[in-house]
Order: sequence, then structure tokens, then C-alpha cells
Amino acid sequence: MAKTRSKRKMPTKIPVTVLTGFLGSGKTTLLNHILNDATHGMRFAVIENEFGEIGVDEKIIPESVDEEVIEVMNGCICCTVRGDLVEALKRLHKKVEKFDGIIIETTGLADPAPVVQTFFVDEVIQELYKLDSVITVVDAKEILDRLAEEKPEGVENESVEQVCFADKILLNKTDLADGPTLKKIEQELRKLNPTTPILRCEHSKVSPKELLNIQAFDLKRVLDFDPEFLDEEQEHQHDATVTSVSCRIKGNVNQSMLSRWIGRLIEEDGANLYRYKGILAIKGVEEKFIFQGVGMLFNGNISDQKWGIPEAERENIFVFIGKNLDHDWLKSCFKACIVNDKLRFKVGDKVQANVGEYTNGKVVKVWDDGNAYRIELEDGEGTNVYAPIDVDTYVRARA
Repeated sequence: MAKTRSKRKMPTKIPVTVLTGFLGSGKTTLLNHILNDATHGMRFAVIENEFGEIGVDEKIIPESVDEEVIEVMNGCICCTVRGDLVEALKRLHKKVEKFDGIIIETTGLADPAPVVQTFFVDEVIQELYKLDSVITVVDAKEILDRLAEEKPEGVENESVEQVCFADKILLNKTDLADGPTLKKIEQELRKLNPTTPILRCEHSKVSPKELLNIQAFDLKRVLDFDPEFLDEEQEHQHDATVTSVSCRIKGNVNQSMLSRWIGRLIEEDGANLYRYKGILAIKGVEEKFIFQGVGMLFNGNISDQKWGIPEAERENIFVFIGKNLDHDWLKSCFKACIVNDKLRFKVGDKVQANVGEYTNGKVVKVWDDGNAYRIELEDGEGTNVYAPIDVDTYVRARA
């Protein structure tokens, strides 16, 4: 006989887990690990918050998650959309039979204080929910710089606040730091939050039992370091030099041009790039290209996720968050990578391919694996080469 789930008694408050941590620390990866894990036996509603106008993370949440219990909010959850958080929680409670707990993933630029405060100053939310824990993910490669970063007067260091509010800290990406550095990081974290457990991990891999239903949030501890925590009139200011630029555009990207631009951007401006991510349609490729990065660390590849729609309907999305960003320049550079010109040559045309010197050949395929042309050389061996971009530097007409 199939086992039946016991229904929750309605008076029980729903446990809420808040995932926080600076941009690129590994929060979304952690969220996906939790949602894909079959051992905890729980179902979750998810509130996803992104700083930019266009969300990316909600598009890579596992398909197994019920879309009816995903709420997405753009803007900073700790200030401009805090009222939206209250409304989202009220909406979700009407679907309470669909889940056992709520996970809130905040934007990396959020101060956790106003988010946590919501569960203590709003009477309706207090009756419906119980804050179970605040989990802070920190990036072993970046956290020391983030904690030491000087902010303008009156502006809080979000990384410091995120560590202070943590009921548990995940020291992530330990493979990117040596032993002495990890010890130094832990010392700095304990200066800010002496009693909170610190778990080392790679790729945000931590057993869900370390994170869920741990009943770790302690209001008294918070009031000890922030006596004005329950004061709703506290001001919260962001660093005005930190902005986000996002773009949504239909079309297909030339992979070679994109790679060159991203490479140059990271080399010249990586120090100012806190976070960047996107989902792109590569010309000639049926799968989605998903990229993300923090500072100088870029990771991007063709995923297993197929578009499932015609090339003409595919839409590219990217978001950059950082200091002193030139919004117009970033958008124009990205748009320059979109394939919008008709190719000069068609299959069967005789051309010359530059392989160190111009060599006669024939176009055998267009838009092959993201390259404008695949050319078979007339070298007696039938060698095939790529021309990634449709310019004379790579391929030209025969004289």
C-alpha cells in the first residue's frame, strides 16, 4: 500500500529559511542543491530576489519545483520591495497545502536586518510563519576584500551585516583558497559573529539536515549586537556607485565575438564586476549557453537545457552588477555580438580561408557549432576549418 502524507495541523507556523551572502557567493547553487535533494522529504515555496530589473536565477530553478509556489521580486528585498515580501508571504500561505517550508534567497546586496525584521514586526506574518534560520554563504576567494571594503558615510557594508546575522555560515569555494587563508577568513568571521558555526564547503554542497528545521534563529543574540533591530524607522542606504545593468534582447549570439568581448571586459574591468550572469542563444546551437562570474572568475558553457523554440523566438538575458558601470557601453557591446547580418557566402561557395595564409576551400556548412562557416580546404586531405566570424580576416572571396 502506498504511504500517505500526514496533513499539517493548520495552527503550526511555517518555517522560513533565509539564504543570504554577497553576490556570487553560491546562494543559488545551494538553493538548487536543497531543491534537488530527495533525503529531506520536504516541499518548499521559494521567494527569489534579484537586484537587477531582469531576473536570471528563477530561470534555472529545477523544473521539478511547482511554479505556483515561486515568487520573484526584482529590486532590493531589504528596502524598495520589502512590502512586496509581506504580500508574497501572505499569497503563498493561501497555497500552504503545497509546501512544508519557505526558502527566501535574497539579493547579494541585501542587508538581512529588514528581511528578518519582517517576521517580528508584522503581526499577520508573525502568526503565519516562524523564522527558522539565516544561512550566510561566503566566497573564500572574495570575502576578505568584501569585509574590508570601505563604504561611503552612512552606508553599511552588506557583507559584514550578512555575517553578523548568520545563524550558520557556509565558507564556500574552499578549493580557491589555501589553508592559511581559510584560517584567516574564519578568524575574521568569528570577530563579527563569535558563536555561529562555520561549515567549509565546495560548490555549496552541504547536507540539507545542516540547514533545514534547525531552529537556530535567536532574537536575543540579534538584539545584543543590534539593540535597535526592531525599530522600523531605521534607515538603510546602498552604495550609490553600485548599480546593475540588464538587457533582454531577441536574436542569436556569435559565440566567438561574445567570448572576445567578455574576455576583454574581465581583463580591463574585472575588479569592478561584483556579479554577472546570463542565458544566451548561440547561433547554430540548440542548447542554452549559461554563464556567470564574480570579478575575474568567469564560467560559461553550453548547458543540457534545450531551447525548444525556433531560433527567431529565442531571447538573450544578461545582468551585470558592479561599481561605476557604464550601462550604455555594456548594452551596446552585447548587442554588437548579436548575429543580424546575412552571411556573404552560402554552402557550396568557393572561398579562401585564412589558416596562417589564405588557402582555397569550399563552404560546407554555415553556423556550425556557433561558427559562421565550416570550410573544407583543397589541400588533398579534405581538412575542415572554422571561420568564426564573417569577415575577411577569417574568410574571403576568391579573386
